[in-house]
Amino acid sequence: MGNFKMIAKTFFGFEETLAKELQLLGAMNVQQGVRMVSFVGDKGFMYKANLALRTALKVLKPIKQFAVYNEANLYKGIQSIDWSEYLGVNQSFVIDATVFSDHFNNSLFVSLKSKDAIVDQFRNKHGKRPNIDKDFPDLRINIHIQKDMCSVSLDSSGASLHHRGYRTATNIAPINEVLAAGMLLMSGWEGRTDFIDPMCGSGTLLTEAAMIACNIPANINRKEFAFERWNDWDADLYDKIEESLLKKVKEFHYTIKGFDKAPSAVMKARDNVRNANLEDYIDIQEANFFDTKKETEGPLHMVFNPPYGERLDINLERFYREIGDTLKQGYPGTEAWFITGNVEALKYVGLRPSRKIKLFNGKLESRFVKYELYEGSKKGKYITK
Repeated sequence: MGNFKMIAKTFFGFEETLAKELQLLGAMNVQQGVRMVSFVGDKGFMYKANLALRTALKVLKPIKQFAVYNEANLYKGIQSIDWSEYLGVNQSFVIDATVFSDHFNNSLFVSLKSKDAIVDQFRNKHGKRPNIDKDFPDLRINIHIQKDMCSVSLDSSGASLHHRGYRTATNIAPINEVLAAGMLLMSGWEGRTDFIDPMCGSGTLLTEAAMIACNIPANINRKEFAFERWNDWDADLYDKIEESLLKKVKEFHYTIKGFDKAPSAVMKARDNVRNANLEDYIDIQEANFFDTKKETEGPLHMVFNPPYGERLDINLERFYREIGDTLKQGYPGTEAWFITGNVEALKYVGLRPSRKIKLFNGKLESRFVKYELYEGSKKGKYITK
């Protein structure tokens, strides 16, 4: 079974984290780009990457690259691919196009022109054509035009890989699962201490933290991947890959705890944790973080996503000051990380972050910050502003 080049897409800021994941999985020739990492592997590794990668949004299989300056180049380039290799005349397909070029300013136009080229090829050969199906296509084609180059890939994932399959209930302003997993990995979370998310919402950070701690494949709960509809789908190989990943699942001997002051959020979080089969590892309580203190001895790892004032109406100055006060007074021996889309609000925390990383939460430019809170005798080491 031959090796081929693949591309894993991710969010800005997670390229290095994704590259490390790929190397640990056994990918070859791993190379970082912008919002993507390219690598080499075989079909089994493509299945493995989709199942196991926590910070990938898509896994693409490039099949052709050509120069493109106008619509005639585009049509001819798409027609130069033998589409019968990937698609039957009675099957369906859809095209996703992304365009960063002076020659084209409309991704929908690129999609339509590419569709015409594929459909015309089938009509000329067979007198009939495959259909377009935007929801459940047999083949999802990805077209990326960057300046003068057009890359055509098959999308092996289908729906974005942040759709893990466990989250059915969401709260206001839920955090994307890939963003959550990326933040956890970036924070150094490996499951070697107790963990807390003090503003847990629908429980995404808690669930991803437990999956990392137990080495559970990120997308084990997904209903379907796009490659399952491909002509070369190998169900036996997939089962072997899944089985080998599940053999590496391990026990976790610390606590993972979540708080939220909204009863509705607590219910939703518990539902999602149950869907992921992780209720043995995660304890969720109705509580206001500002009324809590650290309950366990030893180091504590904290990651959370507080409100930014974007979709939730709060007094930002008071709220962020209370975050700082609660951390200082109630959580010695804690590594606390949180993400905020409101950089101004950070100055109210009253602690100096030891790390500040630029990320995006959706389209919102954000900062992922780390505060180190020391135990008793090192109280002088509190890093305050």
